[in-house]
Amino acid sequence: MSDMRLASVGAGRTLPTREMERLLHRQGYRLVAGVDEVGRGPLAGPVMAAAVVLSPELDAPWLGHVRDSKALSPAARERLAPLIRGSALGVGVGSAAVEEIDSVGIAEATRRAMLRALASLPLTPHCLLVDAVSLEWQGLPCHSLIKGDTRCLSIATASIVAKVQRDRLMVAEDAAFPGYGFTRHKGYGTAEHLAALERLGPCPIHRRSFAPVRQWAEGGEPASHA
Repeated sequence: MSDMRLASVGAGRTLPTREMERLLHRQGYRLVAGVDEVGRGPLAGPVMAAAVVLSPELDAPWLGHVRDSKALSPAARERLAPLIRGSALGVGVGSAAVEEIDSVGIAEATRRAMLRALASLPLTPHCLLVDAVSLEWQGLPCHSLIKGDTRCLSIATASIVAKVQRDRLMVAEDAAFPGYGFTRHKGYGTAEHLAALERLGPCPIHRRSFAPVRQWAEGGEPASHA
């Protein structure tokens, strides 16, 4: 099947399905990895990616509850993440830290996080389904799907795993750098976060290449937290 025809599958749907995976399975690609990222937009913290390989035979009630992670409540994501990890043939997670984001830019940092997620899989997939990014990895066929996390089940499961992993990390960073409210906003540019940034200045996990962090970073030294 051509990339153009595959990309049209599921277009306009509001719920992710396994239609794309099944089409690839019929072509002989039994192990299909869905890949997605979270954390491109925040002012602080890493960008996180996950890769998930689901068995073609997997049939579980919770699959019907999978959505793009942004469409789920935190409680729903926390319920689904261990089910995904426990049922998938393989799950891999990768990230790119703030220093890397500032050095190479968010687009390249995102690509690197996705490649690291694939490299951490316990098995080698036969084909990749990736949300909106084209990857070159071990010469495998890669299908980049716009809004793939809303259309493709394996990509949606990857978005959930990555989101839960990143949210937990940002809760831990809240303890390390109190006062910014990372537990609540996870580094996104909310009014609370911007007010804290103005009050405290940037801390070590703020992305200094992102406005308005750059504005406050240029105004003085990063905030100190003993």
